[in-house]
Amino acid sequence: MSTLFGQNSAASSSSANPSQGDLSKDVQVTNGPSDSISDLVFSPTSDHLSVTSWDNKCYIYSISQNGESSGVAMLEHQGPALSTCWSKDGQKVFSAGADKAARMLDLAAGHTQPSQATQVAAHDEPIRCVSSALVSGNQMIITGGWDKMVKYWDLRQQTPVGQLEVSNKVYTMDVKDNMLVVGTADRWLEVINLQNPGTVYKHIQSPLKWQTRVCSIFSPEANGYAIGSIEGRCAIQYVEDKDQATNFSFKCHRATSTTDRNVSNVYSVNAISFHPVHGTFSTAGSDGTFHFWDKDAKHRLKGYPEVGGTISATAFDRSGNIFAYAVSYDWSKGHQGNSAGLPNKIMLHPVIGDECKPRPKGAKR
Repeated sequence: MSTLFGQNSAASSSSANPSQGDLSKDVQVTNGPSDSISDLVFSPTSDHLSVTSWDNKCYIYSISQNGESSGVAMLEHQGPALSTCWSKDGQKVFSAGADKAARMLDLAAGHTQPSQATQVAAHDEPIRCVSSALVSGNQMIITGGWDKMVKYWDLRQQTPVGQLEVSNKVYTMDVKDNMLVVGTADRWLEVINLQNPGTVYKHIQSPLKWQTRVCSIFSPEANGYAIGSIEGRCAIQYVEDKDQATNFSFKCHRATSTTDRNVSNVYSVNAISFHPVHGTFSTAGSDGTFHFWDKDAKHRLKGYPEVGGTISATAFDRSGNIFAYAVSYDWSKGHQGNSAGLPNKIMLHPVIGDECKPRPKGAKR
């Protein structure tokens, strides 16, 4: 039986309270970024983690199943690095940022230094999101920017092979199989079928009342997506009309005020990540907590204590055995809310026992 971070994988995460998660086995990634962390993504084929930061860099770490970590490569931008992704074969890592560029390191070619990076995409405004996908049978990257453009890039040429103007600035984006979901300003969501990448398949306004912060496509079945907003709510949305009756939203990342029990403090939902095996998902927010959920049972599986700072980004590794989360300022209170004393670190949480497993069918809530 495999072990994670020194803990037997069959062990319960909390014997006293089965819905209370345990952080005692979580470990910190060594030599983390020097400024706020904007994104983190595991390689789909190896034990590597890419991380973008407001210090203008994208870091690539080697992550072992026992929680040990080490830096192995780095990319640099001329402004804050905002998003990262991997090629499907795990041989190339990409990052995009406020310098209006996306860059690539070819790790298979032995490239590890910033000087070996290649610019692979450009926008007229900062690039907020970069994703890797198979489009029309070709391996491409997709970028979404504050210039209201989604662009498709074949790495064999310097100009985009296609582009699509969306309703507003791109705030969040996710891709899986043939589905691309783009969340923009003014709460608009564009669903694009990558078999017809130049056309918006569905154009809807978020069912949540406030600004969209994150969208994440269901896994393993890419038939819908989850949305998180700044109002401490999450929505589960299916794409096809026949499934609309199963859409729902729920409150999360809220806390009763310590001074007035009639007042609820509301926090932004910054990150949503789906477990690659079980199809359950995590939410994490400005309140400094993360939770695991079962969307089909409409049930929270585990809730975790406050980690000492806001959580800005999350990701599961390819096996679902490690859950990474970034504890760093998320800019939810603007520039004035930032200070040198705030934590800035990447934590690795071992997914133990039934933490992320869906509830048995027929189980009482």
